Amino acid sequence: MTKRILALAMILMLVFTTLIGCGGKDEVAEGEKVLKWNLNGEPKTIDPQQNSASDGGHVINNTFEGLMREVNGKLEPAIAESYEVSEDGKTYTFKIRDAKWSDGQAITAGDFEYAWKRALDPNLIPQPSEYAFQLFYVKGAQEAYEGKGSLDDVAITAVDDKTLQVELIAPTPYFLELTAFYTYMPVRKDMVDKDPAKWATNPETAVSNGPFVLSEYHLGDKIVLKKNENYWQADKVKIDKIEAFMIVDYSTNLAAYEAGDIHANEGGTPLQEIPRLLEDKNSGFVIKPTIGTYYYIFNVTKAPFDNPKVRRALTLAIDRKQITDNVSKGGELPANGFVPPGLLDAEGNEFRTVAGDYGIKDTADVEEAKKLLAEAGFPNGEGFPAAEVLYNTSEGHKAIGEAIQEMWRKNLGISVELRNQEWAVFQDTRHNGNFSIARAGWLGDYADPMTMLDLWLSYSGNNDAQWKSTEYDNLIEGSKLQTGQERFKMLYDAEKMMMDEMIVMPIYYYTKKILVKPEVTGWEVTPLGHFFFGFADIQE
Repeated sequence: MTKRILALAMILMLVFTTLIGCGGKDEVAEGEKVLKWNLNGEPKTIDPQQNSASDGGHVINNTFEGLMREVNGKLEPAIAESYEVSEDGKTYTFKIRDAKWSDGQAITAGDFEYAWKRALDPNLIPQPSEYAFQLFYVKGAQEAYEGKGSLDDVAITAVDDKTLQVELIAPTPYFLELTAFYTYMPVRKDMVDKDPAKWATNPETAVSNGPFVLSEYHLGDKIVLKKNENYWQADKVKIDKIEAFMIVDYSTNLAAYEAGDIHANEGGTPLQEIPRLLEDKNSGFVIKPTIGTYYYIFNVTKAPFDNPKVRRALTLAIDRKQITDNVSKGGELPANGFVPPGLLDAEGNEFRTVAGDYGIKDTADVEEAKKLLAEAGFPNGEGFPAAEVLYNTSEGHKAIGEAIQEMWRKNLGISVELRNQEWAVFQDTRHNGNFSIARAGWLGDYADPMTMLDLWLSYSGNNDAQWKSTEYDNLIEGSKLQTGQERFKMLYDAEKMMMDEMIVMPIYYYTKKILVKPEVTGWEVTPLGHFFFGFADIQE
């Protein structure tokens, strides 16, 4: 069996090497520095206002740039040369630096006004932005998105080409961090108007303002980026071209990496190979902490998962420590709540510690789980209907699914089927509520518990649990009008509410498992999880 697996891996590696050889090696100019990078799948979109996934976010973080950018863990002015904040903390005035789009046209404050209001357009093509709610801090934004107001009345104003003014409904301590996030990145109206649904994947219309610009897009194969000569810090960009591949299979990815055909990858590592890679000091394998939670999500509108007792029984019946120690094996911590460690409240306390564990232990609480399932009408699993766990195609997700499938069978006497879908299809299936239980994960977009909790607002484009609670909405919306520990009291109450309802089953807190060749220097992954190669280099 081992020989057969090795032979298959070698065949896959040879096939992939042939493909990338045909697609890129012969086209490399003498002295040209080409970074080969695996995205682990094809992004659903690389449109800043349409994207809501990490793979698309990786590409956007290298092709676009917002008012601010996080570099080496510090938030720095980017397209904003400077900014001022009013005394009441509600009005921000940004001065736009002299910078150009990749086609040489000047970047203006109007480009930001257009992009931000575009994200709030309820009629956005091809679909409304799933991240529109990230702009609801702006006065008039939520009303416009919900059709109760006009986009013209949203308090985002290009005073002139160099001045952008934004008025918030209340002081927001992490607003500057938000302006570094992809939903807030500028796009050009004249380019979007040429093809609103597909402009971002067409090199003729995909003008951008980051260190790289789209050069080629081969559906299902690879994305090619080239250095943006008009980037305002182009003198710091040493890589000439990036070839971003879409290899889903972890073994194929690792084989290509170890053969030298890929320089960088995040997440696409066979779980059984992690101990070996960690021991090899020259492997380029590193594990970095990140703010995020891996979990299963319940569709609370579908029986029997519309019963909180069923959801809690399934949650208590799994052994998280066994999963992190023996399955994921990447230094993850068992998750006992939704908000991950690393986020502090106004008094400097760890949010996760103060909030507690909601009775969710690292190991399974089988007796309590059985009791709850019996109370829900399924003693020892009897009469529990056929159910399915949906996950996106991945060796890692499959292994975790199989472990949980066995835990539920052994501890509760219930059987579930596992079904996988390709990433883009999976995202639509989950978003449209066509599932009972599905794999999910959420990485923080900024360093505040709100980045996790506003996911469950009734109107959030990412509320795939289909859970709606006016009381929860009021807590989250009310917290936006408060400051200090009063604000955090409402956030603590909000997490308690969604965890009491157990709309999700936390499994573990993420780490980033990264492979980058030692000859690639100057790269970084932001604390919120996005690769940035803008100032990277490849040493000969």
